[in-house]
Amino acid sequence: MYAVICSGGKQYKVTEGQSIDVEKLNNAIGEKVNFDVLLVSDDKTVKTGNPVLKDVKCEAEVIAHGKDSKIVVFKYKAKKNERKKQGHRQPFTRVKILTIK
Repeated sequence: MYAVICSGGKQYKVTEGQSIDVEKLNNAIGEKVNFDVLLVSDDKTVKTGNPVLKDVKCEAEVIAHGKDSKIVVFKYKAKKNERKKQGHRQPFTRVKILTIK
């Protein structure tokens, strides 16, 4: 059984027991989080929502918070001696999917 959930404007295909990194959530470590379920599938049937399924819930637990690896943003204008170098580390939250019901 798997489900497609929505978090932070992105969609993730998840199964029970899987851990994923989503956009930063303002929940403490160990708290439970519920996600909107867009699609759920078992061995025989597939249910889709319009846009979300009302009777299906995906419960997850917050495991950790962190930052991704650094990306370098470099902007310049040719022949003008204009250069700007920036770095960025996107914050994320790691969650473990507990149940899809």
